[in-house]
Parts: sequence; structure tokens; C-alpha cells
Amino acid sequence: MGPAGRDEAQRALPAPQLVAAAREALGAGSKRRLAAARALQLAGEVLAVAVGLKPALLYDCGVAGPAELRNYVERLQEAGLGLCCLHLLGMEGEVLLLHPGRARRQLEAALHAHPAPFMDVAATRSSPALCGPAEAAAIRRHLEALLAHLVAVEEAANSPVSCSEVVATGWNLCTVFGVLLGYPAAYTFPVEEGAENCLALTPLRVFTVHASCLRIQGGLRVQIYSFSIPESLCMKLKEVLDAWSKELRDDFSAQSDFIDLCISSEVVSLPAVAL
Repeated sequence: MGPAGRDEAQRALPAPQLVAAAREALGAGSKRRLAAARALQLAGEVLAVAVGLKPALLYDCGVAGPAELRNYVERLQEAGLGLCCLHLLGMEGEVLLLHPGRARRQLEAALHAHPAPFMDVAATRSSPALCGPAEAAAIRRHLEALLAHLVAVEEAANSPVSCSEVVATGWNLCTVFGVLLGYPAAYTFPVEEGAENCLALTPLRVFTVHASCLRIQGGLRVQIYSFSIPESLCMKLKEVLDAWSKELRDDFSAQSDFIDLCISSEVVSLPAVAL
């Protein structure tokens, strides 16, 4: 092992320490113990947000709220994971961990992208389609409100882990989360009709991004992204997809905590798709 490899090995944190941090900070009130593999993936995803490889992650490991998540992130910082200033955003009972600057950049890109990166999958449609101007304009108004909220958050931040809550009345959270999580295009449907959609048995191209994390002993392979685009819309969204891929590769080149980036895709058809 050369000098660079030894330096990385010295910086890497032992897996048991990261698993313990997750279980102790996030396990209160949960009937099931957080699995070690999920705890390690969570640490890797937090780091991916911190270094700017993705704008945000949606916490889905249990019943923990903003206070528990803040404690968890602070424990990772104390352990030496080297996290930047992060933000916990509450929205309709859900909690997202954001890299404020990267999330702001993502929202700005969605607001100015052409064609609009919103895919209408309403149950009443025979097949997915790109949103029309009126539908896209309504979504963009919600994203503009969220962007203004995050700009104010950045200006007021005075701690390594800040928190805020946003009122999302009338917003389609599937769409907003899709944008915040860094997907190049997000699904949308009329919120008054529930979450039913027209994606059943529709060929979907599923994109997955993995990379190896040098900060976790053993070089944990972390899934950074997983999202789908209807195969029928891939050519119409080619410019958006190409811009997403280029930005991801540029962000990857600007950091040193992950190596071996892999972007892959496959086409699947499922009897039902939950959004």
C-alpha cells in the first residue's frame, strides 16, 4: 500500500463505530434494531450528501424525527467523518437531510431546465408524458417557494446541523422530493386523485449509481442514486439526462472520499409501481 492508500486507511472509520452511532441515536422508539448493513449504507449516504454527490437524502430507516437525526449527524461529525454544514428539512411529517448549497443548485436547475423535467403519470393517462406548460408552471411555483426557504436557511445558519420546517400545502411531495433528491426528472400526478399512476407494465429505465466509500473501513459500496424514467421519455429528456450525468461526474471529480463511480441502467416492467 502506497502513502496515499495508507492515508485513506487511517482516515477510514471502523464499521462497528458507525453502526453503534446509528443504533444509539436513531433506535429510540423503534421495535426493530437497525440492521448493520443499513446503518453503514446510511452513513455512506450522509457522506455522499456532505461532499455534494447528491443534494439530499430522505430518511426512511425508522421513526426518528429531526432531533434524533440531528444527534446522529453530530455523532458522525464527532467521530471524524468530516461533514460540512448540513440542514434537516421537515416537510409533511417527512425529514430530509440536505446539503444546502447543492440542494439550492438542484432547485435552480429544475426551474430553468428545458424541457421541464416533470413527468405526468396520472392514472387517467394511457401512458406517461412530459408535463404541459400550465402543469409545469404550477410545480415551479412550489419549487420557487422552497428555494426561497432554503436561501433564507443558508443565510441564517449558525450551527453545523441546522433545522427548519416548510409548509407544503397543496404540493405534490413525490415531485418535490424527486427534485430535492437530485433526480434529473421527477414524477407528478394530480394530488387530489391520490398516488395512483399509469406506470404499471410500462417499460422503465432504472438508473443506479454506486461508488466505494474510502471513509468507511472495508471500502463500503454505497448506492448514491436509484430512480426511473419511462423508456418512452428518455429521448425527450436526453439533454436533461446528459446534464445530470455530466454534473455528477464533475462533482465526483471534485471530492476524494468516494472512488470507482459506476452509473448503470436497465429496463424493467412491473405489475405495479408505488410512488
